[in-house]
Amino acid sequence: MPELPEVETVKETLKKQVLGKKVKNVHIYYKNIISAPQSDLFIKNLIGEKINDVKRRGKWLMFELDHYFLLSHLRMEGKYFLRDIKSAPLPHEHVSLIFTDDTTLRYVDTRKFGRMYLLEKENIEKRKPLCELGKEPFDVSLDQKYLQEKYEKKSLPIKSTLLDQSIVVGIGNIYADEILFLSKIDPLKKTNSLTKKEMEDIIFNMRKVLEKAITLGGTTIRSYTSSEGVHGRFQNELYVHNHEKEPCPICKNSIVKIKVGGRGTYYCPQCQK
Repeated sequence: MPELPEVETVKETLKKQVLGKKVKNVHIYYKNIISAPQSDLFIKNLIGEKINDVKRRGKWLMFELDHYFLLSHLRMEGKYFLRDIKSAPLPHEHVSLIFTDDTTLRYVDTRKFGRMYLLEKENIEKRKPLCELGKEPFDVSLDQKYLQEKYEKKSLPIKSTLLDQSIVVGIGNIYADEILFLSKIDPLKKTNSLTKKEMEDIIFNMRKVLEKAITLGGTTIRSYTSSEGVHGRFQNELYVHNHEKEPCPICKNSIVKIKVGGRGTYYCPQCQK
């Protein structure tokens, strides 16, 4: 569930909690969370490292350490909690960083889908997983010509293409629905049939939607909250997502839910012809 605004909210929350902390030990309770290196080396290389910054690339959190980046993808329900070392383990706690001040940063993930990489800092953007990512939505080089180049050979529905992280990062199911509604584009429309104006509208509304969502702390839906004690308010601003059979805010016809590429998709058949 976490998309760019939620990860941005987690990033800003963590920056207030963990900057300057030094790792004394690491506990791993579920090794499959660690994608690279092997868990023993992951622990060895983390010990003694200090957290100097927390950044974001797409949906990845990037803990900048002295010699490494700790990359963390929250996937569906990953969360971080800062606790005293004496606090009991949390339900579904899979990785814990113990700091020299006897606080701990605990990664909790009910569904165990999250992933972590500990990579040397040199050429980090040219290595997996970051090298596989497309442009950031607010990158000034993201323009209609860029989308045209990426879209011209794609016959998939535009809803599916918006979720492709190799083109533009950070957009997931919720925000794709909102972007297409504001752009008045049918989610089933073939990507390579979009007009220049429609691509320009997508870029404009992408930035509009994400900027507002970031300001409001992301979207809190079902079991997901972006961070402990932080509940997003953007769900109160959604036009179509999760509003099946409710009246469209523009034309008052009913919002419809369909499946596009296996993903639940909400749209207004009248406004998005």
